[in-house]
Amino acid sequence: MADALKRLSDEGVAIWLDDLSRKRITSGNLAELIDQQHVVGVTTNPSIFQKAISQGDGYDKQLEDLAARRLTVEEALRMITTADVRDAADILRPVYDATDHQDGRVSIEVDPRLAHDTRATIAEAKQLAWLVDRPNTLIKIPATREGLAAIADVTGRGISVNVTLIFSLQRYREVMDAYLTGLEKAKAAGLDLNEIHSVASFFVSRVDTEVDKRLEKIGTPEAKALKGHAAVANARLAYQAYEEVFSSERWLALEKAGANKQRPLWASTGVKDPAYPADLYVYELVAPNTVNTMPEATLEAVTRQDRINGDRVFGSYEQARADLDALEALGISYDDVVQVLEDEGVEKFESAWNELLDSTRAELERLAPAEA
Repeated sequence: MADALKRLSDEGVAIWLDDLSRKRITSGNLAELIDQQHVVGVTTNPSIFQKAISQGDGYDKQLEDLAARRLTVEEALRMITTADVRDAADILRPVYDATDHQDGRVSIEVDPRLAHDTRATIAEAKQLAWLVDRPNTLIKIPATREGLAAIADVTGRGISVNVTLIFSLQRYREVMDAYLTGLEKAKAAGLDLNEIHSVASFFVSRVDTEVDKRLEKIGTPEAKALKGHAAVANARLAYQAYEEVFSSERWLALEKAGANKQRPLWASTGVKDPAYPADLYVYELVAPNTVNTMPEATLEAVTRQDRINGDRVFGSYEQARADLDALEALGISYDDVVQVLEDEGVEKFESAWNELLDSTRAELERLAPAEA
């Protein structure tokens, strides 16, 4: 059943699950995915936690205790989410040890309401690293302009980071620069660079969603022929940028000091358009030293389609550039698309976080002890 996933792993793609819940942890499902489906990491976000906490009764016991202590909803939420991340990190610890600390990672995101506040993001990242207290944790920081300085600062403190919400090639280069700056700070501080890891989460499917909407509006045969091309082209050019940066003299000096490359992570890989193959953003983005984080439905689709057959990225850069140029020729501004997506991404995560606060507050009120 997992032959395609094994081939994907053998091609150098780390398979991470884009989901987490207490039920997955306590039922043994996460351990089963690790054992049978080649899953070697987990990513979370506010939407994932909102869904997990609002469904079922898996959190009731902890919520009862938190309600009895009369914690604020923000404090309670962090106790809940960090507990799940801590337990998942413990389950993945053997993978972490077996992969020289590269995989076996679990990501947890800073409060998305802080996305445009550098100082608060740094403080939150430090707090989350302390609360989870597991070496195989990644702290997710959004790649806003304000987030770039936070990424460099936090990396410089020796905290491993998952940079999230990357849509544009220019911003991705700035993210890689921030990571290298952070490594240089860590080196100057005498930290062990070999213990600092990072991934850069380059979002995929949302690019096609936005671009396809604009192509449909244009409506010409030329426009419709480009549907479903933008996201893969964008990601492939990101990999080209990764190859350039991590072969530079600046990088080689850090590598000599023991630093690890910041791997590209393909995020948002579940297709939004049912007309596209369900494994589209996995199959078309197979490349060495990458991560693909997938919801379980996409994992199943990769197995079902069973068409993983080697690197699909190297050598594709000329066509990828031509596809993006063709969009510009039709009047679709790349810069506008990626800015809209970044703004919407932050807004969606903020909205999910607020929903998460609301649902957690409702549960605390439901389970609160009666007044004497």
